[in-house]
Amino acid sequence: MAKGKTRKELTDYDVKRKAVKLVITHLKKKVEKDYMGREHILKWIEEMEELLSKPEFEMVEYFEMRRKLNDVIERTLDEEMRYKLRDSWYSLGRALDKKVKLK
Repeated sequence: MAKGKTRKELTDYDVKRKAVKLVITHLKKKVEKDYMGREHILKWIEEMEELLSKPEFEMVEYFEMRRKLNDVIERTLDEEMRYKLRDSWYSLGRALDKKVKLK
């Protein structure tokens, strides 16, 4: 580490935000394929990115977005894509449970 630079202390919310961003990145790769209902998941991703850009981290908003993702999954007709989206739904739940690792 360079002289004079201090290391930012990570909070649980920083860790959660980073984990959620990773889930969204993986989800974007999954929806590259064209399928019926794709516009719903793309709209959800857009809303989630807006939420991630906010400086504050309100858990209630993230839980609401996870509920919305479940609604999108239920409306997805492509069975293979529904399973892939369901995996992302579980990953999002695990991301929201993350905490800072103690030394």
